[in-house]
Amino acid sequence: MKIAIVYNRDSQAVINLFGIPNREKYGLKTIHMIRDAIKKGGYQVKTFEGDKNLISNLEDYMPSVISGERPGLVFNLSYGIQGRARYTHVPGILEMLGIPYVGSGPETQAIALDKVVTKVILMHKGLPTPRFCVLEKPDSPLSEDLSYPLIVKPKDESISLGLRIVYNEEELRAGVENIYEMFQAPTLVEEYIEGREINVGLLGNDPVQALPPVELDFGDGEQIFSYEDKMEISGRQVRKVCPANLSIEERERLQNLAIEAFKALGCFDAARVDFRLDRDGNPYILEINSLPSLGEQASYVFGASHIGLDYTALVNKLIEVAAQRYFGPLVPVDARNETCKAKKCFHYLTKHRDKAEEELKSWTHLASSTDDPAGLSAVLRRIGQRMEKLGLEPVEALTNGRSAWTWQTKASLKGGTLLVVPVDTPRERGGYPVPFRRDPEWLFGEGIASSRAGLLCALQAFEALRSVRKLRTTPLGLFVYTDEGRGMRYSSSLLKQAAQEAGQVLVLQPGFRPGKVVDERRGSRKYSLLVEGQPQRIGARGKYCDVLSWFLQKAQKCATLSQSDQKLSVVVQEVKSERFSVLMPHRVWATVYVTYMDEKLADKAEEQLHKLFSTSHKEIQVYLEKLEERPPLLKTTQSSALLTQLQDIAEQWKLPFGAEGGLLPSPAGVILATVPILCGMAPASRDLYTPHEAIPRGELLQRTLLLTLFLLSTSEIG
Repeated sequence: MKIAIVYNRDSQAVINLFGIPNREKYGLKTIHMIRDAIKKGGYQVKTFEGDKNLISNLEDYMPSVISGERPGLVFNLSYGIQGRARYTHVPGILEMLGIPYVGSGPETQAIALDKVVTKVILMHKGLPTPRFCVLEKPDSPLSEDLSYPLIVKPKDESISLGLRIVYNEEELRAGVENIYEMFQAPTLVEEYIEGREINVGLLGNDPVQALPPVELDFGDGEQIFSYEDKMEISGRQVRKVCPANLSIEERERLQNLAIEAFKALGCFDAARVDFRLDRDGNPYILEINSLPSLGEQASYVFGASHIGLDYTALVNKLIEVAAQRYFGPLVPVDARNETCKAKKCFHYLTKHRDKAEEELKSWTHLASSTDDPAGLSAVLRRIGQRMEKLGLEPVEALTNGRSAWTWQTKASLKGGTLLVVPVDTPRERGGYPVPFRRDPEWLFGEGIASSRAGLLCALQAFEALRSVRKLRTTPLGLFVYTDEGRGMRYSSSLLKQAAQEAGQVLVLQPGFRPGKVVDERRGSRKYSLLVEGQPQRIGARGKYCDVLSWFLQKAQKCATLSQSDQKLSVVVQEVKSERFSVLMPHRVWATVYVTYMDEKLADKAEEQLHKLFSTSHKEIQVYLEKLEERPPLLKTTQSSALLTQLQDIAEQWKLPFGAEGGLLPSPAGVILATVPILCGMAPASRDLYTPHEAIPRGELLQRTLLLTLFLLSTSEIG
């Protein structure tokens, strides 16, 4: 699980600075101590300032989770940047984003920060608190008959700012005026309880655990914990005594009152209740701190240490109680149980989500366009190294070393699952490489959708199977090829052989959102067209036909050969011409592309193309040649059964799933109809085969998990 520590210290990144600034700040030493403690707990952790950039930072660090995955959790240390309700800002943002966090919600933080509202709630619940009144301004009259000495403090500030004891009217007015000038806010005036000050920390939720009471020994001077004391600039040392010198009855009474106050304000996970005991031992609740300090010398930390929680244990206990509040208790996984093997694979993949994205980044940095032999060689070398490390063996009979490579597990490929992955990105070399980048929803990079995401899904699935000792015993193979950009002109025959050896085939090319695989794809035929004629001067009138004009007239008629209702399309993809100096073109090259579902319709379209581009002009020569042919993927009973298997797994694990037909051809079309096959098992794509190619960030994990669980279901039981 990812933990994000959110605090306020240096940043003032807000749109405008106005109102009351925050004066509470955690020291870097404490932040680093908390970070180190969380790392020791086995979590991934990162720190963030609680400013206006928090949303984008958390979106990047904590992407949306899949069903059953524990989302990241925020360790909230944020006091806010400015404003009267600044404690509520970060919890409010987290509530909106749907990110769990340690500590109380925004409503409780607002109440606890407002000492007057807190006291009203305590009185309503019958809990003891000193008598008080509120002075809106320095000259406001006392509305209650209060007895001196009195305490004055801001009604919604903390760390004892403006706190002082006053013994008469003159001191009272001076104290209220000081607070008003400092905060432009009302002053809380309450009767001073002469006696002992004791803090009781609370930990947990159901049940709430009260920590041993901690007494503050002020020594000489005023018996209050001032701002100067807390900032260690007063010149005196306030000593903490734990457990406080109390009878069992007194200790239990304070702890029970603290728990009641915790519940009265709706606190979660942690809080600290500050008490005063008068000379007769009667307790009074001064305030409730909903964000108790985790400084190394803080009374909350001091109290926890007396029940065996050192600093690391306390920090991780806070994470544990918050996680249990959101997700319930963590159920241990028994790796010997087959169902638990699936859960262990799930935990492996979710735990390594960041690692997977980093690996995807490294794959996208390896450029390997179809016509880049050096780049392709580098990618294939790295794939070979991974296969060797994973224990997969090369299959020499299904590898030609030029356009197709096959590996299999120790259980062999025979009767198992063949994964098919293109390695080349179908684009010409040249131009600027497209670097990897991510935003909260999408991952971008060179060939990320057309090649790299599918490859990574396969590799991560293998790693997950290995983590539960199932990779060696699963009949499984990987077929990679490097001529997708050439229509599989050289690799298709080996793929057909490998598919017949296997029991079923999954093609790791892009599917569709949300979570849809492809059970039907059009076939394609690619034709090269060359038209040659006589060179002509611009504007000349002669007996020779203008080659370019003749071609354009014919090309416009190509669209009339399409039959959208029959899923047949005929298009001119690209046109090039050649000319001498200022003369008109005398040679035109073009590519004509046909996609289809019905082979007979494709044959008819081919006949019509030959007729369309035939000519009676003796000076014009036309050559139409078929360069590539990729058969369509048609729905079969065998593939439907495979689709049902995947759908059952997706429903069980609450993964998005469906099926849709695709327009582009794929390797699936060359495989015999007797072999169960599905395409589109890789994440969906955006702007496929363009420099802006991208995949949905969440689908990388979803697709890998679905593939892993399916492969696990095909492994031998034992």
